[in-house]
Amino acid sequence: MISTIPPHSVELVEVAPRDGFQSISDPLPTQAKVEAIQALIDAGIKRIEIGSFVSPKAVPQMADIKDIVSAFINQQGVRLSALIPNLKGAELALASGLRELVYVVSVSETHNKKNVRQSVDASLEGLAHIADRVRDEGPKARLRLDLGTCFDCPYEGRIDAQRVVEVLRKALAVTEGLQLEVAFCDTTGRANPYQVRETLKIVQQVIGYDTIDWAFHGHNTFGAGVANALFAIEQGVTVLDASCAGLGGCPFAPGATGNTATEDLVFALQEGGIETGIDMMRLLHAADLIAALPGGLTASSLRQVPRTRAATR
Repeated sequence: MISTIPPHSVELVEVAPRDGFQSISDPLPTQAKVEAIQALIDAGIKRIEIGSFVSPKAVPQMADIKDIVSAFINQQGVRLSALIPNLKGAELALASGLRELVYVVSVSETHNKKNVRQSVDASLEGLAHIADRVRDEGPKARLRLDLGTCFDCPYEGRIDAQRVVEVLRKALAVTEGLQLEVAFCDTTGRANPYQVRETLKIVQQVIGYDTIDWAFHGHNTFGAGVANALFAIEQGVTVLDASCAGLGGCPFAPGATGNTATEDLVFALQEGGIETGIDMMRLLHAADLIAALPGGLTASSLRQVPRTRAATR
């Protein structure tokens, strides 16, 4: 049974270096990225999705991913992960020294075809190959599945929870033997808190709470990003994605704006007595660096209030 008592702490995964930076069309200087990521680490961020091993032709912003990883691979106390689109991307990520891989499958057939140009079943076949590679790598390697469009699709509309269950069941069948972290993604930011709670409750009833590690990835397109994350925590989620300064947006989800701002989410969590281990003033400094990057669209409530008021009690 899920407790409504807030947990003592939650893990935050900072996704600005991947989900955020890729939303900027013109390539950023590598050094500017390095400085922003270091500022996030200095603020106390312990998990970072540092980029993606995709074709530079598809996402030019990620052309320097090897240099970015190299700059941080030896940092102590920080877990780095990277999104990989296929087995080739997995091999490149592992060769760079990373041991945490992130793979995306949308539960919406239409969005998956728009996003990765293949059917959901084809993406799950790719997941099976990557799972085999992670098993070969040994216990230090970890795999995370981002289930996109769990709540809403820009092409198909509201997503039924049973569709989420169906795709997750297939994913679990091909990742058997691995302790999979699954992020339930509100790709368009269209979800509402009650839908988040109900969808997670239905999935937990069918799949079982202990079967996977639960994560939530939200966007703030309709202003519900923080509320959705809090309701996800109420339902037992212990890992939350966020993007500093609210940088981001999905190019294959028309109208979707940035991810939920890390600083907004941290403020809500810490004000509620939930530990994050993050220094707010340093986090806001990182947010300022990211907001100053050319070409990015950011949205953060906390950056707009006086800094003395932004400090959590």
